[in-house]
Amino acid sequence: MPSHLSVFWWEEKAGVRNLDTKQAKTAECSVPSRWNPSGMKLVILKEVREEPFVLVAMFSAGCSMTSDEGKLEASVPIFFSDEYMLNYVMATYSKAQVSILNGIVMGGGAGVSVHGRFRIATENTVFAMPETALGLFPDVGASYFLSRLPGFFGEYVGLTGARLDGAEMLAFGLATHFVPSTRLTALEADLYRVNSSDPTFASTILDAYTQHPHLKPHNVVDRCFSGRTVEEIISALEREAANEEDDWISATIQALKKASPASLKISLRSIREGRLQGVGQCLIREYRMVCHVMKGEISKDFVEGCRAILIDKDKNPKWEPWRLEDMKDSMVEQYFKRVEGLEDLKLPPRNNLPAAAIAKL
Repeated sequence: MPSHLSVFWWEEKAGVRNLDTKQAKTAECSVPSRWNPSGMKLVILKEVREEPFVLVAMFSAGCSMTSDEGKLEASVPIFFSDEYMLNYVMATYSKAQVSILNGIVMGGGAGVSVHGRFRIATENTVFAMPETALGLFPDVGASYFLSRLPGFFGEYVGLTGARLDGAEMLAFGLATHFVPSTRLTALEADLYRVNSSDPTFASTILDAYTQHPHLKPHNVVDRCFSGRTVEEIISALEREAANEEDDWISATIQALKKASPASLKISLRSIREGRLQGVGQCLIREYRMVCHVMKGEISKDFVEGCRAILIDKDKNPKWEPWRLEDMKDSMVEQYFKRVEGLEDLKLPPRNNLPAAAIAKL
């Protein structure tokens, strides 16, 4: 396990457990027993030390995670196994978990927050799954939670990496409540007074603080992102652009055309499959996919994306394949097969869970 993920601590007040966003990325957090100490009624996950909900270690180390020989570095399966186990534990956690999202929530940071029962957005919240611009795909269980957004909004968010504000997160179900940041201190103080593991007590408090900001609907999302293929989605957007001059449509087309063709195609299939799978099945499949990405035998786009976006920062990645039509179905299919010489992800047993613990979205 990388050294930057080795530290772990909790802060506990009156039966409420605060989880530091940095500590949420540790291997120890993926052990279910660590989430059920005696007397603990509620978990609050929030930013501390002004650190956003963003998991960047994987991206910054991207070029060292793959090799020219198409072999995985030994630390890679461990890294993702620990991360995905944590996502699973959080997604199936039976006690109330409140994620306070008062800032940036992106990529892996979404995996340690969106799976929680209560997700609090503010006017400062910025959410995105930007993986396709880096040659990756929305993982950390994103094929589960994106596929459960209304209509085809999950495809829009997952393929384009679009940034959503707190109001949009609330409207589309990624957040459960919207609370002005000026009221978070008072909200947290009230949550500390919760003396029950029954989530209805926390829910009553949160409902008293929440607001419902107005949001302009994007009807074009369902019309275009319901396309069977990425090519059909882009064609539908281009038809919309021809009939109506709209900055949002133009920006969406541009985002898709700049993204990795390989990433777009495997991401669309992943989200579509996620609609019919539980969160555990999604994570097991995503583990196969990410190991193939890191192995780099089918495409080395993740290494190239890290170079162009994070290292050289020229923002001009040379994807391979370069065109969508050159990313054949047979190539996409390989990402969904078990990685040779590597076992599938083994998730911890979660027995006798109430229905609400495994259906938060």
